[in-house]
Amino acid sequence: MKENLTIQALAKFSLGVLLVWVLIFLPAGTLSYWQGWLLMLILFVPMLVAGFVMLAKSPSLLQKRLNAKEQQGEQKTVVRLSGVLFVAAFVVAGLNRRFQWCELPDWCVWTAAGVFLCSYLMYAEVLRENAYLSRTIEVQEGQKVIDTGLYGIVRHPMYTATTILFLSMPLVLGSLWAFLIMLLYIPLIVKRIKNEEKVLTKGLEGYGEYKQKVKYRLIPFVW
Repeated sequence: MKENLTIQALAKFSLGVLLVWVLIFLPAGTLSYWQGWLLMLILFVPMLVAGFVMLAKSPSLLQKRLNAKEQQGEQKTVVRLSGVLFVAAFVVAGLNRRFQWCELPDWCVWTAAGVFLCSYLMYAEVLRENAYLSRTIEVQEGQKVIDTGLYGIVRHPMYTATTILFLSMPLVLGSLWAFLIMLLYIPLIVKRIKNEEKVLTKGLEGYGEYKQKVKYRLIPFVW
């Protein structure tokens, strides 16, 4: 089973690398796009390391993270729109490089890269804290409410981390226009969170009390 999981994970990883490369560099019309190579480096190297760590320490968690088939119609729509958003942002970033519409300064690119890596560390910490994390919205057998660590600050620290990751990516690519497109991810993740909380409140024992204990969903003191 572990061998099959390894093959599945590496296949998805390789497909992801190829897809992002195509979406960035073909519109750019050149391989001389250092911001694109920087993003691929900070995106895929930590992803590969995290994958091997999960494979060694928690194969079941890795399997959950590989499963992206949503069952609920509302969430399927959110996932599809998110996919369209990412494709648009990457393509626009590449076109921005080709036509030099509005290129951000190097200090902005490197700052965004630092924010991206810090968010990746937050993402890894959430994975360590919560073994029930799935890419689909569901209540799993034996699932318990996690209310310690980052979950004691906001109810959805994974979405906090991924939102920062996603918003920093177009800045790493040096494109203000791509960043403006990616801002549309915020209402999508808000919609996803609201639906997920309905599912968890209904099906996960103790989640209602957890919502009373931890007031904020995504950003402390904001929402």
